Amino acid sequence: MTPTLEQLARLVEISLKLNSTLDSKLILQSITEIATEVLECEAVSVLLFDKARNELRFATSSESDREELAHISVPLNSSIAGSIYLNNQPQIINNPEEDPRHFQRVGEEVNFQSRSLVGVPMRVRDKVTGVLEGLNKKTGGFTQVDVDLLSVIASQAAVAINNAQLVESLRQAYDELSKLDKIKSDFIAIASHELRTPLGVILGYAQFLQEESKGKSSEHASRVVSSALQIRALVEDMTNLSMLQMGSLDLTLKPIEIQSPLTNACEEVSSEIKGRQHSLVLNFPETPILVRGDSQKLERVFVNLLSNAARFTHDGGVIKVNLNQTGDDVLVEIQDNGIGIPPRELENVFKDFYQTEDHMTRSHGGMGLGLTIAQGLVKLHQGKIWAESEGKDKGTKMSVVLPVA
Repeated sequence: MTPTLEQLARLVEISLKLNSTLDSKLILQSITEIATEVLECEAVSVLLFDKARNELRFATSSESDREELAHISVPLNSSIAGSIYLNNQPQIINNPEEDPRHFQRVGEEVNFQSRSLVGVPMRVRDKVTGVLEGLNKKTGGFTQVDVDLLSVIASQAAVAINNAQLVESLRQAYDELSKLDKIKSDFIAIASHELRTPLGVILGYAQFLQEESKGKSSEHASRVVSSALQIRALVEDMTNLSMLQMGSLDLTLKPIEIQSPLTNACEEVSSEIKGRQHSLVLNFPETPILVRGDSQKLERVFVNLLSNAARFTHDGGVIKVNLNQTGDDVLVEIQDNGIGIPPRELENVFKDFYQTEDHMTRSHGGMGLGLTIAQGLVKLHQGKIWAESEGKDKGTKMSVVLPVA
């Protein structure tokens, strides 16, 4: 015997259905409905291998409620389905109740008597993932034609179920990452908010002591002020990052001379540059260049870039700041001759909290937020930012392009 035209048409139909969705429930429903009609039997069951428990479990059945069967585990070594799975071979058993491998618990649980059975392994490539069974042929017993038909359905079903499971796993992983990301963002927002008040008090009293005291006391107070200012900068970075992530950072855009925030940034970082005995070389055109931007936010961009250049350059280094206008764009380049960036890390340096050094052994400070914030602020100005480096100890060039006002 050979498959009828109607049966072949149903195989095409199930192929179309299984390839049109990634919903596992719809896939399982389509398998059982069409397979039952094609085989002309009373029921079709899908059993999938549970790796954690090393057993088969019902995914669905056309005869019973899925929830009713879901709690039933089918052992590999003492069941017909287990034999099909382990041997990776189809089987026809027209008197399953008399077979010593027959797993009676299923029939007892759902009040179903098996008079005939055909089962085939479900494979994804060379891996057996489950078993597809047809139960109780309505006319006569199951034949090799039924095996062939069920094998075609099983091969398509196995791939469709596997794809649906992969998508579901990816969706769950994405949900977990989203939850973790929200926890991180909430922590940053709360921590930065709660640190502001006590930090303001510390900084206020330290500055008062610095002004009023003399000698060593003044020197100690200066150190407290310096440390408090450093913490304030970190809190500011955390706040900016949180607002960038939530999309609540507002810009006050107006035509400004780009030289202004760039010069202010150089002045703010000057003590750090001098402390490390770096040379700062500025190459600005005499003619003012106008951009449409938020001067305070652009100053923060350049402060972060200059601070990075100072920290990641050995004492006595050279930092060059070049400003040029090319057509409708302004190009700012901050070039150092420091430790450089490995080429494979260039795309990662703008990620949150990213450090090229191991956090337990690193020799440079910072939270790894400076470039993340710089990138976010530049994007809000409709600009671009990128890093270039030829490798270790070859220095780094950070480039920022902004549209001319």
